Amino acid sequence: MKKLRITQVRSYIGRPEEQRKVLRGLGLGKMNRVVVLEDKPEVRGMINKVNHLVRYEAIEE
Repeated sequence: MKKLRITQVRSYIGRPEEQRKVLRGLGLGKMNRVVVLEDKPEVRGMINKVNHLVRYEAIEE
């Protein structure tokens, strides 16, 4: 199963509440925090909402 390594690279300070909630849903919230999630359409959609705040890469596990 493919997985995504998602890293928060920018702060959510001054961002809309919706973007803060998306980051929380991904398991992020602090700078340089890293989570590994399954590559699903739902996760890809969340990343697209906050793509200016995160960096992601595909990994094989």
